[in-house]
Amino acid sequence: MSTYEAKQALACGCKLGEGPQWHAASGRLYWCDILSGRLHWLAPESGEHGHTDFGTCISLAAPMTDGNLLVVGETALERFDPASGTREQLFDFEADNPITRSNDGRVDRHGSLWLSTMGHHAEKGAGSLYRLHRGELKTLRSNVTVPNAICFSPQGDYAHFADTALGLVYRWALDAEGWPQGEPTPWADFSGQPVSPDGAVMDSEGTMWLALWGAGKILRLNGDAHIIDEISLPTAQPSCPAFGGKHLDRLYITTAWVGMDSVRREREPMAGDLFVAELKVPGLVEPPLRLT
Repeated sequence: MSTYEAKQALACGCKLGEGPQWHAASGRLYWCDILSGRLHWLAPESGEHGHTDFGTCISLAAPMTDGNLLVVGETALERFDPASGTREQLFDFEADNPITRSNDGRVDRHGSLWLSTMGHHAEKGAGSLYRLHRGELKTLRSNVTVPNAICFSPQGDYAHFADTALGLVYRWALDAEGWPQGEPTPWADFSGQPVSPDGAVMDSEGTMWLALWGAGKILRLNGDAHIIDEISLPTAQPSCPAFGGKHLDRLYITTAWVGMDSVRREREPMAGDLFVAELKVPGLVEPPLRLT
């Protein structure tokens, strides 16, 4: 087993960093501070970086086929042009439910967006999973507490997701069009441990890189959910990884300081920053989001 060390890529101090996404066309990484409603970006080659404030919870900014970003807000999906700052609302979801907000998400192998919701206070069973496929948003599953770890096999024949509150990562068979078949089955079990599965991404070899909230680690899991590699971070709350860089051999990792008291924040001054680890195995090229 190899152990990698993650280094600070940017001191951004996110309260709840989430949703890192590589935008190959612009050579930028985008990620969100969910609770602050801020979209961050970093161009690793030049070191340039910046942010846009959305004024509401946002959890993901997925590259689209037209070069814009689809931003997953608290209860709406928006088309966002990073160059001009133009925003266009496209779809609502759970707009009549004040309890919930968006959480995890990722574009699947068919160019469709899976996204999730959860309660603002992690209310039991308040969350759901959705799929935005060719302009239509459909519910995939309800009664999930904290949905996370949405990612897809290289061939697109199965998906993973976690319910962080239960400590379980599930595997879900998909049909040829990317729709779930039958019931998801438990795949990796962290229940009863003082750590929780959070965001995840798959690499080109079909292994999962899973953020372990509370452990300060990213675990690499093979098809049998056995740990084969890990990445160590200098802060305990990694939230989500994403491959980036020209060769997709850098794993960028968002973190968070939410829930930390002043003593712990002093002990972990880089909590909430963006980190990166150089890996030997590259990630998958994730397709841009298709609306039609």
